[in-house]
Amino acid sequence: MNFLKKIFNKTAEAPRKLSQVNQLLTGDIIVLTDSFALPESLRGQQFQVKAINSYEFEHNTQSEWALVGANDLEIFLSLDVDDNTELKFSLKIHHEDIETLFNLDEFSQVFDEPGQAFLTKQKDSALTANWSSEQYQQSVFAKVGYFHRKDHRSESLSAYEGQDSGEQFELYSLFNEDQSKGVDVEVWQDGDTEVCLTLFRPLSDIVDMYPAT
Repeated sequence: MNFLKKIFNKTAEAPRKLSQVNQLLTGDIIVLTDSFALPESLRGQQFQVKAINSYEFEHNTQSEWALVGANDLEIFLSLDVDDNTELKFSLKIHHEDIETLFNLDEFSQVFDEPGQAFLTKQKDSALTANWSSEQYQQSVFAKVGYFHRKDHRSESLSAYEGQDSGEQFELYSLFNEDQSKGVDVEVWQDGDTEVCLTLFRPLSDIVDMYPAT
């Protein structure tokens, strides 16, 4: 009788529901709108959360959801919280994409003090079409942060230097005129540099969310 009661209680558990982006866990799936305001690589696509990371800065810590689509496209999702909360999609691009997008001499000015680089797009690569803007103005210079391969919502981040302190980096950011698109450059302690094109969109662009089964 007790065994049957346990089975009944287990099957009667309410399924997990998703109503907000910050509830997403590994394995969950999001579905994006088919609006033409999105790049074709995102439009109407489904993406699954494959990992959750944390970006720790002096005054705040941000969650980052690493997503992979049915088309094997990998993108990163975070929440940009200001007067309004927006979705921030990030697409990692490669050296050849940067070389196509921008004049490299201009791009190198991103790393020059006081951090006032102005970039004009040359042309898109196949990867960057509809992700990029015509012009960008720098607004963030050498902001120090720590990257953790942990979900800070459920795991503690070490407050001490050492093995568990996260990977230190410097962030350089540029935005277009209406701040709907941007460029993030992360420079790591070993000298490795990663460049992402960023896209800011309303929360309503996620039209469905499904919890992992």
